[in-house]
Formats: sequence, C-alpha cells, structure tokens
Amino acid sequence: MNKATDELADHYLFAALDEAQRRQVQAHSRIRHLDAEAHLFVQGDRAETFWWLEYGQIKLYRLSRDGHQKIMDLVAPRQSFAEGILFMDTPRYPVNAQAVTASIVRGFDRDTYLAILETSFATCRALLHRMVARTQRHLDEIEALTIQNARFRLVHYLLRLRSADASSGTVQLPARKMLIASQLAMQPETLSRLFRELEREGFIRVRGERIEITDAAALQELLL
Repeated sequence: MNKATDELADHYLFAALDEAQRRQVQAHSRIRHLDAEAHLFVQGDRAETFWWLEYGQIKLYRLSRDGHQKIMDLVAPRQSFAEGILFMDTPRYPVNAQAVTASIVRGFDRDTYLAILETSFATCRALLHRMVARTQRHLDEIEALTIQNARFRLVHYLLRLRSADASSGTVQLPARKMLIASQLAMQPETLSRLFRELEREGFIRVRGERIEITDAAALQELLL
C-alpha cells in the first residue's frame, strides 16, 4: 500500500472495509484542487460525494439570517467530511465548504460505498461501532461549545489538539486565531485575553501560532 492508502485504512470510514472493498471505493473517487477561498459545495447542493482532505484546510460553515458565518468545523488533512450524506434519504449538503488555503480533496462516490454496505453485514456492524465512538466524541465537543464558558472551551480545545500528538508538549494552531475564535463561539479579543490569562497563570506559553503546554495535568484539572 502507498502512504495515502495506509492513511485511509486507519480512518473510521475505511477501517471497516477489507482491502478489496477499499480498492473498489478508491476506484470510484476523484481528486479536486481548490484555490484559497474557493467553495467546494454550498449548503443545499445535491450531495453525491463525501470527501477526504489530502492537503490544505477546509472551513465548514453556515450563514445566520443576518449573513454572519458560524464555523461548524475546520477540517485538517487526513480528515473526512460530509459523510453524513451517506444516510440521508435525499442527500443534500447541510453546510458550506470553503477552502481556507489552497487545498486538495478526494471525493468518494456515495452510491459505491452504500453498495458495499448492502452486501456485507459484518462491514456495517464494524462501521456502526466506529461511528458510535465518533458520535460520543462529538457530543463531548458540543457540550464544551454550548454549555461551558469560554475559558473551558479554550482549554478543552488545546487539550484536544495535544491528544493528536501526545508525544509533544507543543501544539500548532491549525488555523488563524480569528477562525479558531469563531469555531469556539467567542470574539477574537476574548480568545486573546484567555491566552494571556493562561500564560500568566503558567499553564501555557504562546509563541505565535505555536502553544507550548507547560503543565498538561494542571490544565486538565481546569476541566473538572
């Protein structure tokens, strides 16, 4: 297998498939190159494809009635998005997808993937097991974003970034701070103030877009 195939095999949507099934899905995939700020799709478009980000960054957002953006997610390389269309009776994209930077995405055909699930109960069961675990993680994130205060949301976010690379005490912010503030449902000035507070209290050191977590255990206690 090449590197891209290995990365797909580790992803929850593809880990449930055997090698022959993965090859079948990949045979019906296509690559798209997006310039910065280009839209991949807009909310309400008919959806026949779910996506995997190979390079760059994708912003998923909705527009409020007064035209303000609400960022639902910032997609990083080796992450999938729009897979919810797999199980819609009339699949339409529920959000807008826009490239933050020049990006490369791979689109997978919905019907091909569903045809594989229809022929294998074992594959369906393995996929559902992985989806339940993923849904629980999303529920935890939703709680952090909607119930807890801004400080809690930022700490939760930093620790989630660190969990992706537990061997390092430093995390790289995956987007501009203005976008991260929007994702965490706070104003940019609030985010800056909270970074200064956490640094003054000795939990982190801010080095531009890199955040050194000086005491992960103490930071974790702030969530209790």
